[in-house]
Formats: sequence, C-alpha cells, structure tokens
Amino acid sequence: MHGLGNDFMVVDGVRQLISFTPSQIAALAKRDTGVGFDQCLIVEKAKQPDTDFFYRIYNADGSEVGQCGNGARCLARFVHHYGLSEKRTLTVSTSTTRLTLKINCDDTVTVDMGLPQHEAKPKPDVLIVDNKPYEFQTISVGNPHAVILSSALSQAPVQTAGKQLSQHPFFPDQCNIGFMQIISPTHIKLRVYERGAGETQACGSGAVAAVAIGALYNGLAKEVTVSLPGGDLLVHWPDVEKSIFLTGSASFVYEGLLFED
Repeated sequence: MHGLGNDFMVVDGVRQLISFTPSQIAALAKRDTGVGFDQCLIVEKAKQPDTDFFYRIYNADGSEVGQCGNGARCLARFVHHYGLSEKRTLTVSTSTTRLTLKINCDDTVTVDMGLPQHEAKPKPDVLIVDNKPYEFQTISVGNPHAVILSSALSQAPVQTAGKQLSQHPFFPDQCNIGFMQIISPTHIKLRVYERGAGETQACGSGAVAAVAIGALYNGLAKEVTVSLPGGDLLVHWPDVEKSIFLTGSASFVYEGLLFED
C-alpha cells in the first residue's frame, strides 16, 4: 500500500502469527532483492479492551517506531478491506500512542493524531552540519520531529544534512527531520528525512509536526494544505490545546504471499 508514495508492506498479524526479526524486515525492505517499502506495518489483536487493534511499525532498517500518519491511514483501509473489522471509525494503539481513524466516504482517511507534545523555547535549537548552522524546533506527535524553515525547498539538503541531523547525538533515538517552506498561512511545502528510511515521498506525521510548529511560531491557519513530493495532505488543528487531525489518501498496490526459506 502507499500514502502519496510513502509505501508500506502491511501484514495481517491477527489471523496468523508474525515474528519477523529486524534483519528479516531489512531484507524485505530492499527494492532490488525484496518486496521494497519505506515501512512495514503488522496489524495485531488489540492489547486493551477499549481499542480495536494494536499495530507495529518497522522502518526499512528493521528498527521499530511508534507512529506513522501515512501508515495509519493505510492500516484503516487494510483492516476494513480484508474484513478484520466492518467499522469505519477505529481506535488503534502502537508502542507509543493511541489513534482514532475514520474512513471517509471518498475512502480518504482522517487520523486523530492527539495533542502534539512540545516544550516552548525562547529561541530555536541550533546544530552545525558541514559548517552550516541549522535552526529547528522539536516536537513529538507520537514520534520525534525537528522542523527547519527553508526558503528554497527544492535546494534543501534533505538527503545529506537531513541524514546527519537525524543521526546527530543531540537526538539519542534519532529524529525525523522536516524542511518546511511556508507559501501562505494555509499552504506549506515539505520534505522529510525519516529516521531509518531516508527521504520519502510523503510523511504524515512530518506534515502534522510541521503544521503544529508553523501554527505555534509562524502564524499558520487552523487548516493547512501540506504539499509533499508525493502529493497533498490536509492538516486541521482547530484548537492548539487539543487534538490535531490529518486527512489524506491510502491506496492499495498489490497483495501477495511471503514464504520462509
């Protein structure tokens, strides 16, 4: 499946037992010798009585993370399409967060991403990479993000400086690095280096993080279109003290079977 080109291998772990190792995930993620994906999602039975499903998120390098906005939308359509649930509004949990997913009439999905966690600071943090300073604000939307303002997004060093910043000791668990260009109060452009995956065509949690930082510090509106290399997402934050919402597409590409050697 994919959400604006951010692609996933989604696996049913409800009707079968799945126990991939990190090295197996990394091998499957390779686009030349494996299935190929940015992240792997494994849907499992709920661990709490007030949720519908638990799911695991693995980066292409095999590391497990706790949040993915594009993946959450794909998860919602996956469980509905394969008859794991007939509900069009689902409550799911991951290792770090809890989400409400709503499948809309046009098959887009709206994700309640909860309240972003942010520590207000009088000025941005600064890290120096390749003798150039990068100012950024940090925020968590179930996973860590650093957002950098950019005036020329097409020239932003996402794959070079983005990678170095993501792996900088300042972030002990690594971090997703977003480069944001503000077009207007209702429109931003964004590129994201995702930890453990590299630059992807779209990053749902990155879009939410960028809009949240833009709303808190740069005068963004309550509803913002986020243009990523793979397409547009809509982020709605009606009240900065309450949940932020992400809406976008989730598409099926193909299905298959994996066989153990």
